[in-house]
Amino acid sequence: MNAAIRRSTAVKASGIPRRFLSTYKSPYGPKYSIPVQVEGWTIKDATRLGFTAAGFGASAGIFALFFFSDVPRVRSDILTKVPIIGSYWVKEIHPADNPF
Repeated sequence: MNAAIRRSTAVKASGIPRRFLSTYKSPYGPKYSIPVQVEGWTIKDATRLGFTAAGFGASAGIFALFFFSDVPRVRSDILTKVPIIGSYWVKEIHPADNPF
């Protein structure tokens, strides 16, 4: 064990506890700051993950709408109410095919 540092008490050989000593910062060194982290995630990481998840979620939602577009309830409640292309999903039954 090194005689200059007593590891068990975290006190330097000079007798000053480590928590009162600060590290030397050179005025010529890089100016940096430690970013805010929550559970190891920075704001940049969370933003990147959010945009990726939003892209996958939008893709999955659009796929689900087109996959279930032949279900009458989805067609009448959701797809016909889309502003510009809603009329594409309006299905009119021909009078000859109407049993009533």
